[in-house]
Amino acid sequence: MSLFLKIAAFAFTLLIFAGAALAVFSQWQAHRLERLYPNGGELIDIGGYKMNSIHVARPEATDLPALVFVHGASGNLLDPMTAFYPALAGRAEMLFVDRPGHGYSERGGAENANPEGQADAIAALLDKRKIGKAIIIGHSFGGAIVAAFAVRHPDKVAGLLFISAATHPWPGGVEWYYNLANLPVLGPLFCHTLATPAGLLQIEDGVRYVFAPNSAPPAYAEETALKLVLRPANFCNNARDVANLHDAVVRMQPRYQEIRAKTVIITGDSDDIVYEEIHSRGLKRDIAGSELIWIRHLGHKPDYIATDIAVAAIEKIAGASRDLQKMARDLERVIERDRMAADVRRPVIARQMPVNPSEPI
Repeated sequence: MSLFLKIAAFAFTLLIFAGAALAVFSQWQAHRLERLYPNGGELIDIGGYKMNSIHVARPEATDLPALVFVHGASGNLLDPMTAFYPALAGRAEMLFVDRPGHGYSERGGAENANPEGQADAIAALLDKRKIGKAIIIGHSFGGAIVAAFAVRHPDKVAGLLFISAATHPWPGGVEWYYNLANLPVLGPLFCHTLATPAGLLQIEDGVRYVFAPNSAPPAYAEETALKLVLRPANFCNNARDVANLHDAVVRMQPRYQEIRAKTVIITGDSDDIVYEEIHSRGLKRDIAGSELIWIRHLGHKPDYIATDIAVAAIEKIAGASRDLQKMARDLERVIERDRMAADVRRPVIARQMPVNPSEPI
């Protein structure tokens, strides 16, 4: 054997051992994360696979219909529950759902790689839970599920709340790792070796990016069990969802004009995750009678930064009189005040190099 072949064989052997070590590490981390964040919900068979959810029973006195919360990409039911349960406890029947293949829900069939299939799965879960009409609330990717649900199951809809929703075709694509994880053979290999350790290194930066330009709650990642998405199977499911979303909204968007439910859309003008000009303005255009709440200096997480406005939107959908536009203007002033205070507290670092006059400081 030539020296070149010996070196190649040695390198290949090292690669195999490294891949195996990463796969073992990823599975160990998956089990560790499940011990750290055990399931607090209930798994219910909806026809060949089980959906996980937390159900809050209807209180004796309530002025609100049932509320169903649908989380976005990379999340689980604890994301909307952490944001909304404290504000709505004792006021309504609530259902917080792990989408198929996320949190502790099983994935189900191939149809669940698309918003339409996941909307059907949630509809089946509502039947199992004996929940009739409900206000359906979706954040980010969850907005695509809510839109599909409204088109496919209008008899189950008492109203719709879209929060920083991703619902319309957009220019460009998605992050490279979503497409990589969606590939046959290479995708599962990536998910079961590199995705978990790389994700663990990036989780804090990811949270800051999702909330920017606003500040994330200090314990957000822990309270929402965010790291569960780094389990290999969950990561692959999430990547497939995101990689398939563009084609899905191309199919679905022409049918949004069929939606007749009372609808509120909340978005920030500083969202770096979805194009609010395309998605939220598109929903306003496509859903007759919908109300768009456009908030300046707000990023991708109005569910946390503008929780009061989201709760008021739910109340308005249920029939109460609420001035959501005024609330939005009031919040803008609070955000701007906080931003200016943060700028004052930020230390000024002198620049040691000559400054290009055209360079922003």
